[in-house]
Amino acid sequence: MNVLLVLPILIPFFGATALLLLWRWRIAQRCLSLAGSAGLLLAALSLLQAVYANGIAAVQIGGWPAPYGITLVADVFSALMVVLAGFMGLAVVIYSLATIDAGRESFGYYPLLQVLLMGVCGAFLTGDLFNLYVWFEVLLMASFVLLALGGERAQMEGAIKYVTLNLIASALFLAAVGILYGMVGTLNMADLAVKLRANSEPGLTLAVALLFFVAFGIKAAVFPLFFWLPASYHTPPVAITALFSGLLTKVGVYALIRTFTMLFVDESGRTQTLITAIAGLTMVTGVLGAVAQYDFRRLLSFHIVSQIGYLLMGLGVMTSAALAGAIYFMVHVVLSKSALFLVSGVVHRLRGTYDLKALGALYAARPWLAILFLIPALSLAGMPPLSGFFAKLALIQAGLAAERYIIVGAALAVSLLTLFSMIKIWTEVFWKSPPQPATHGAANEPRLPIGETTALLAPIIAMAVIIVALGVGAEPVMSMAQKGAEQLIDSRAYVQTVLEARR
Repeated sequence: MNVLLVLPILIPFFGATALLLLWRWRIAQRCLSLAGSAGLLLAALSLLQAVYANGIAAVQIGGWPAPYGITLVADVFSALMVVLAGFMGLAVVIYSLATIDAGRESFGYYPLLQVLLMGVCGAFLTGDLFNLYVWFEVLLMASFVLLALGGERAQMEGAIKYVTLNLIASALFLAAVGILYGMVGTLNMADLAVKLRANSEPGLTLAVALLFFVAFGIKAAVFPLFFWLPASYHTPPVAITALFSGLLTKVGVYALIRTFTMLFVDESGRTQTLITAIAGLTMVTGVLGAVAQYDFRRLLSFHIVSQIGYLLMGLGVMTSAALAGAIYFMVHVVLSKSALFLVSGVVHRLRGTYDLKALGALYAARPWLAILFLIPALSLAGMPPLSGFFAKLALIQAGLAAERYIIVGAALAVSLLTLFSMIKIWTEVFWKSPPQPATHGAANEPRLPIGETTALLAPIIAMAVIIVALGVGAEPVMSMAQKGAEQLIDSRAYVQTVLEARR
């Protein structure tokens, strides 16, 4: 079990190191990156299976006892997030084989991808707030270089906005960590969970909680701190955008859920209303921004913001059912949103543009691509029997049970607007007649080699199959989400496992 906790960090670390040594050999870099990402996914699945069967696992790096050493800990929620990171890493590497140009590959694309995965997995598995800050900085450095890789003007503009806001968030995070350490003298999350309950300064604790919320809120792109995301995520190649969409904002949401269910429990009564209100505003502003867009990737970028609101809804309601819905929704939205971005990349490969007004008639030319778009699009809108329907149903039922009628109404309205924007993409890209038949007809589309087509479609097909399977087989997935939510609500097992861990 201890080895399984360390492998999701060690595999991408050694993978990135080996890739740096193979800097000049592109084929070797591709093969090693593919093998490393597959190894990460296998290790993550083994960790999830072990944690689900045997309970929460923890290890102290270097043998120092908690709370003094570096703690790695996995419960069902964190292990599930590591699985998502491994799957997204493998899917993006496969997609990258057909879409990332030689220039980006020669400047370290694959090593940076592995460093990013290492930072993401470290953030999910750490049991210490300072090390959470360290892992945030690791993934921030890797993501900034990936965002700017290529040096195009739009990329640099988006990268500057991205790194500026995230550095502000990191500074706020570090300040909150410093204040918290000054209050209780520890940063181990299990130890903090014990000592904060005995803290005699509730006002200061609430202020620190809000500081953490702002810091993680910027990284998660919640209202009103989200404007950097649609300004930057549509600028790099689609493979990078899909990875960012699937993982980076979700690390911020994960940190919010972890800290507000474990550390700031006594403040939850005072912060729930605020979190729920921000969740509703995040949903509404994100989807309204999406409805107004006619750029494929920019529209989807606004939907990233909108879907973050549903995850915050689960945290704001703060019941076991609501958190289970949020965990299920996390799995759904990572797959659905990433699949949609990858489809947009295929459309661009065929037609050379992301402008919806310049597209059309792809349904007649490529019906298989239309189907691969419809599955994640309808899931994102919450249509049965796909995963999005059951994820939203769980959240709405939890909201009704808690009598949070306003946020439930907002969630339902946003689902309708999401469906409207997905229909707009369908109409503009796949159904209407192309504005310039002579240059955009099927006969003028490039014929993609079989290997390239396989690399483009295999990740999308895999995601579409999983989206359908998550809907058809919702009960076992929801059972796992419910177990993860129960561990979040009752953190005693987490605390006991960490504080008793030695090696």
